[in-house]
Amino acid sequence: MKQQSPIDWIDEAAIAGALGSPARDDPGQVRAILDKARTLTGLGLAEVAVLSTVTSPDLLAEVFDAARTVKDEIYGRRVVLFAPLYFSNICQNECVYCAFRKNNHELSRRFLTLEEVAQETAALVEQGHKRLLLIAGEAFPGKGFSYLLDAIATIYGVHRDRGEIRRINVNVAPLTVEEFRALKAAGIGTYQLFQETYHRPTYAEVHVAGPKTDFAWRVSAMDRAMEAGIDDVGLGVLFGLYDWRFEILALMQHIAHLEQCFGVGCHTISVPRIEPAVGSAMSEAPPYAVSDDDFRKLIAILRLAVPYTGMIMSTRETPAMRRESLLLGISQISGGSRTNPGGYTETDAEDASQFQRGDHRSLDEVVHDVAEAGFLPSFCTACYRRGRTGKDFMDMAKPGLIREMCGPNGLSTFVEYLEDYASPATVRAGNQAIQAELERMPEKIRHYSETMIRKVHEGKRDVFR
Repeated sequence: MKQQSPIDWIDEAAIAGALGSPARDDPGQVRAILDKARTLTGLGLAEVAVLSTVTSPDLLAEVFDAARTVKDEIYGRRVVLFAPLYFSNICQNECVYCAFRKNNHELSRRFLTLEEVAQETAALVEQGHKRLLLIAGEAFPGKGFSYLLDAIATIYGVHRDRGEIRRINVNVAPLTVEEFRALKAAGIGTYQLFQETYHRPTYAEVHVAGPKTDFAWRVSAMDRAMEAGIDDVGLGVLFGLYDWRFEILALMQHIAHLEQCFGVGCHTISVPRIEPAVGSAMSEAPPYAVSDDDFRKLIAILRLAVPYTGMIMSTRETPAMRRESLLLGISQISGGSRTNPGGYTETDAEDASQFQRGDHRSLDEVVHDVAEAGFLPSFCTACYRRGRTGKDFMDMAKPGLIREMCGPNGLSTFVEYLEDYASPATVRAGNQAIQAELERMPEKIRHYSETMIRKVHEGKRDVFR
């Protein structure tokens, strides 16, 4: 397997050249790029750079329209729901934008016991969640890395009459190949890690102490994860640390590197913006704050550039922005989230949280909003358990075959949620969205869907193809 030095494939000169060369708001050039994007083949570095410079309202409207078309063609109306579970806010690093930084004495520190992890998991299951993202500060007191494996086993061991967590994704500090193999064996779905910023000088300025100061070790984490057999990995940037245009082009280079070395790029991209955090002056005034207009634009551009990659938005954003982003490219959102350890079973204390949330709604309120907007909330975890991951997933997704699985699976999990957890108002909105979706489906896929829905109504759970 071919490997490259992690500092070779981030080509800052190429990024600067791409950003410096486009003619701004050239209608012919922009429309040619959008025509290519609608073929669902993705975009290259230079094309992404051109779209990043668009300022004309009319051309921006065309960019957004193309993003909506691509999103609908690949994902339909499905929106995957998940929740983060923080088991620790203890950290070895000094990242100036983060409340978890080691020397932040304003933060209340907490490291959950395995019993507390089980309690938090039970609370999420009782909300209706089926998948979660396990998160911690970059430190594992006591048992070290093995505690992470114990926490995963604990979560999978929690069962309630109406459900359980069916897939755990993980966002933790970079690991060795051997540790990644152990993580794979523990049954995780996606390994997620944000580079925060790909701009080396900025990276050095905002990561001033701790293991995270090693840019190369962090940026090469996905190579080690994929070498260990984790073929679904999730990238991300913390937008606001540096110019967002540079960051999305660097993301393209990272994806190209993974494709060259492993035959497949990332499974997801997350798009968090800096939000206020306890004890962080930088988070109150980000050096490269991303406006709402630019945020919408970068979401749309990423959807066009990597059409088959899932895009994730957290509760950092407001309900209005999250709703709007579903049209522009976002395919996964969290619901009812807490960003502090113990937040699902105890009073939510912001002085123990990683950042301030923009969306404080319950899962039921989020599901109701998504359904009322005409989208289909999905709690599906079938692909992970059927082995449709990495290159196998892409081989099915690109010719459109994955929709035959995702449509029925998403509907069956949504019906399960409506029957077991939803409020009456959400049931009404959900049933209307389901009926509209069934009417849009081709006959064969509708038949599969109706058969699976009937099984759920008859009392069967975890129905998937």
